[in-house]
Amino acid sequence: MSSKLFLLFENIALFSVLFFQLKPTIADSNKKTIKCIDEEREALRTFKQSLVDEHGVLSSWGRQDDKIDCCKWRGVRCSNTTGHIKVLNLRTSDKENAQRKVLKGTISPALLELHDIRHLDLSNNHFSASPVPKFLGSLSKLRYLNLSCGTPSEFPRKLRDLSGLEYLNLENSSLFSVGSLDWLSRLYSLRHLDLSYINLTKSSDWFQVVAKLHSLKTLVLRSCALPPINPSFIWHFNLSTSIENLDLSDNNLPSSSVYPWLFNLSRNILYLDLGSNSLRGSIPEAFQHMVSLKSLDLSDSELEGGIPKFFGNMCSLQKLDLPQNKLSGQFSQVIQHLSGGCVVNSLERLYLSYNDFTGPVPHLGGFSSLEALMLGVNRLNGTIDKSLSQLSKLKSLSLRMNSFTGVISETFFPNMSNLQMFDLKENSLTLKLSHDWVPPFQLKWLSLASCKMGPHFPKWLQTQNQLVLLDISNVGISDSIPDWFWDLSSELSYLNLSNNHIKGKLPDLSLRFDGTRSGGTSIDINSNHFEGPIPPLPSNSLFLNLSKNKFSGSVSFLCSISENTWNFLDLSSNLLSGGLPDCWLHFDSLFVLNLANNRFSGQIPDSMGFLNNIRTLNLHNNRLAGELPSSLRNCSQLRVLDLGKNAFFGEIPTWIGESLQNLIVLSLKSNNFHGNIAYQLCHLGFNQILDLSLNIISGNIPKCFNNFSAMTYERCSNPTIGFAKSFLVLPGIGYYYKYLVNLLLTWKGSENEYKSTLGLVRCLDLSSNKLDGAIPEEIMDLVGLIALNLSRNNLTGPITPKIGELTSLDFLDLSRNLFSGSIPSSLSQLSGLGVLDLSYNNLSGKIPLGTQLQSFNASVYAGNLELCGLPLANMCPDEESTPTPGTDDDSDTLEDEDDQFLTLEFYVSSILGFFVGFWGVCGTLMLNRSWRHGYFNFLTGMKDWVYVTAAVNIAKLQRKFKN
Repeated sequence: MSSKLFLLFENIALFSVLFFQLKPTIADSNKKTIKCIDEEREALRTFKQSLVDEHGVLSSWGRQDDKIDCCKWRGVRCSNTTGHIKVLNLRTSDKENAQRKVLKGTISPALLELHDIRHLDLSNNHFSASPVPKFLGSLSKLRYLNLSCGTPSEFPRKLRDLSGLEYLNLENSSLFSVGSLDWLSRLYSLRHLDLSYINLTKSSDWFQVVAKLHSLKTLVLRSCALPPINPSFIWHFNLSTSIENLDLSDNNLPSSSVYPWLFNLSRNILYLDLGSNSLRGSIPEAFQHMVSLKSLDLSDSELEGGIPKFFGNMCSLQKLDLPQNKLSGQFSQVIQHLSGGCVVNSLERLYLSYNDFTGPVPHLGGFSSLEALMLGVNRLNGTIDKSLSQLSKLKSLSLRMNSFTGVISETFFPNMSNLQMFDLKENSLTLKLSHDWVPPFQLKWLSLASCKMGPHFPKWLQTQNQLVLLDISNVGISDSIPDWFWDLSSELSYLNLSNNHIKGKLPDLSLRFDGTRSGGTSIDINSNHFEGPIPPLPSNSLFLNLSKNKFSGSVSFLCSISENTWNFLDLSSNLLSGGLPDCWLHFDSLFVLNLANNRFSGQIPDSMGFLNNIRTLNLHNNRLAGELPSSLRNCSQLRVLDLGKNAFFGEIPTWIGESLQNLIVLSLKSNNFHGNIAYQLCHLGFNQILDLSLNIISGNIPKCFNNFSAMTYERCSNPTIGFAKSFLVLPGIGYYYKYLVNLLLTWKGSENEYKSTLGLVRCLDLSSNKLDGAIPEEIMDLVGLIALNLSRNNLTGPITPKIGELTSLDFLDLSRNLFSGSIPSSLSQLSGLGVLDLSYNNLSGKIPLGTQLQSFNASVYAGNLELCGLPLANMCPDEESTPTPGTDDDSDTLEDEDDQFLTLEFYVSSILGFFVGFWGVCGTLMLNRSWRHGYFNFLTGMKDWVYVTAAVNIAKLQRKFKN
């Protein structure tokens, strides 16, 4: 007993000593604040000096007394015990990145002073001029390294010394190329590896290297141009079976390079993304063995057939993404396969857009977990099943560009309180919603384009104050925009009210749209009846299309916008006037500038030459004059240049061919350009449309026009000429905006707008000038030409027989020149020729025979006095009619002339004679039986006589030929 008490007191005493010894320490620790180490603080300041911080991202990194503790600086975290810096996270947010509030410059080796750093993240910045620093390999305690910040250089081999590294992200948007990845195989501890957007074409060992990383859980190699896997490697190397997240999307990998080893991962894989590869055939049955799979993305490939039944039994599957394939079949069968198993309870997202599914939407009420249903761009039809309204968790619904019909009323929406995205674009649907309806949802994405919901502006939109995208174009609204509508605009990224009949004036849009909105805004109100001056516009916009309205006044307000993000600005087809502003230096982001069909006057300002990124410059149909400024030679990215229908003069500048060699369209029509066509113009190898008509250009047509190689292609896969941008509207959902170039072209005698088929046009128009000489035979190499117009010049010589080689021609006009000789017979071989005009030349001889040339009106050949043959009335000598045997053309008698005029009495007597003769014989035979028997006996006898006689004569002929 005493020994036990002794031990108890001993323990109490020991605890008391320890308590009183520790108590001052604990008290001191509560009073003491750990601050950063001086050497490390100075290292960070040195590091900051190597950066370009235009927007004060590191404003907290100061020298003031209240900013002396670097552990409180942005992105810095220190150890609570030692004060050493453990974390440096300078990643800028997506919103800051969209607004260009990022860090630039170089990565200073001052970071080597951070001996204890574990976590380094410099992602989402723009260190575009800085390579991956070699010294980073000396930060031996690093566990996390994220340098996805645009560093176009090779990886430093010294990174292989970071054997303890667990997270490595070198994602790079610059697509620089690297060779062997063998250095990665030493990073034994890696659990996360992301090399997206790095060109690995030369990294043939990527599969073997990754296979050695046995701790790897996440592998992301998105858009790396991965070389196909050598089949022999698959047998010798097994990719780590611990991988749970695998992203090999956008690599164009064939099925044979993916499937053989992929299914070895089947038991552990949770998230699999193989989108944008060359997967062909049907969806393999082996996917059913991925029993843990939560997300599968096989989008944008060439998969065919239907949706396999086994997907219905994948109980963990939450996301199934199969858009942009060639999948087909009745959509009702798809739902039947999925609803037959446990996936009906787990499936949260079903993406089947851009396929070929048909039929109506069946009952979907059983998919209780479904949050996103994307069925756009298929061939679905019928009315929209009301079971969709029972999906109470549904957040995103897209049925765009199908063939749905019927009426949607407010009874469709009572249970859809979670709906955020609603897209019915381009269906034959009518929305009938009461004037005072209050929706149960708050939408962020609403697209009802080409549905019917007018003529009044929908008042229920007033309740939707979270809209990010709104597209109600071509819906039949013929109302004014109420004032409350513009109060919704602070969140909008995309607004499309185009192709309605909306009237009135616009408010100050620069105040209505939030200038800090991530990604900028896009506004399209073209083809309405807006009027008045154009108000101040938001500087953060990407797309501004105000064309085809009634806006008036000048555009001098543009000079008040000193900084903008504009990519597309279209003010065409309005009533705008005055001079063009001379402040284009601030618009270096512009891709498209369209000011056509207005009343602008004066000269093109020199500052337009600072539009370094411009692709389309359209000043067509204004009142501009003067010579073209040489500064435009700096716009080397131009694809479309349309300066037609103005009053420009001077010679066509040689720098167009020397500096603007990317031009697809060049139109200088209806101006006052003079002089010869310089040979430098022949450098425009991509040119598809060249229109120099209605000027006073002289000299010969250059022989080098056959250098227009784009005009030598008989077919073109892209019917449009356009420029596109995409931006994120909702998390995981982006919007793809494509601006299609539209031009007014003179075609078949009239001027028409070309937009959706502009890319198919191959046109050479030199008409209405003072060109002379012969047509160079080299032009006949342009076999892709659809239209050739050389009319109204002084061209001479014969029409070359090689013109028959222009087999794509639909329009050929050589009229009002001085061509001589005969029409080549090869012209009749142009079966696709729809319009031809050879009038008013000096052509002679016979028009070649053929259905093509004879099918045209005689006016096509008018003014050629020595031409003959159809369709002209002037017959050729060899076509004169010859006398019929037994007649004498010179012996016309009075009786012959009388025979040419058959009288009414002649026709009456002929009809009566036929009537009397026919019924006189046939009627008697019908009424008199004995006569009828005698007549048919006579016919029978005649038949027998003819048969016997024929048989005898045939027998005689056969004997004769045998002898």
